[in-house]
Amino acid sequence: MSATEAVRTLLEDSFGRLHELVGGITDGLSREQGAYRPDPEANSIAWLLWHATRIQDDHIAGLAGAEQVWPQWRDRFGLPLGPWDTGFGHSSEQVGQVQAEASDLTGYHADVHRFSLDYVRGLSADDLAAIVDESWDPPVTASARLVSVIGELNQHLGQAAYVRGLAERAGIR
Repeated sequence: MSATEAVRTLLEDSFGRLHELVGGITDGLSREQGAYRPDPEANSIAWLLWHATRIQDDHIAGLAGAEQVWPQWRDRFGLPLGPWDTGFGHSSEQVGQVQAEASDLTGYHADVHRFSLDYVRGLSADDLAAIVDESWDPPVTASARLVSVIGELNQHLGQAAYVRGLAERAGIR
C-alpha cells in the first residue's frame, strides 16, 4: 500500500466513524430531544448535527471544487437562515431556529458522507499537498483542512451526544 493509499484509507475510516456517531445520536431521537438546550445559550442537538454536517459539506465541496449537497436539502429543512448559512457565529436566537427531524439530519449527513468519500477516494499525493488557503501562517493544505473538518465534527458530535444524555436525564422524550 502506498503512502497516499494509506492516507485515503485513514480518511475514509475517520469519516466513517463520524457517520456512525451521527447514526447513534439520531437513533430514536425525537424532535423535542433534538431541540433540547440545557440552558438558553447552549446549542441543541439539532443545531450541532446540522452545523457539523454543513461544515463538512461546505469544506469538502470547497476542496473538491464542486457544488455542495445542501441545495438538495435546504427546502426540506426550511430554516429561516441565509441559503448558504453554516451556523458559524450563530447567536443564541439563530441556534434556536434550527429544528429538524432526525431523519432529515441523518439523510443530509448520509449524502454529505457519500460526497466526502467520493472526494477522498480520488485524492492524489499532489491533491493532499495542495495549498487551499493562504490566509494562514503556515498556509493550509488540503490534508490539513481535512484533519480540521474531522476534528471539528468530532467535537460537535461529542457535544451532541452529551446533550442527548442531558435531554434523556431531564425526561425529554
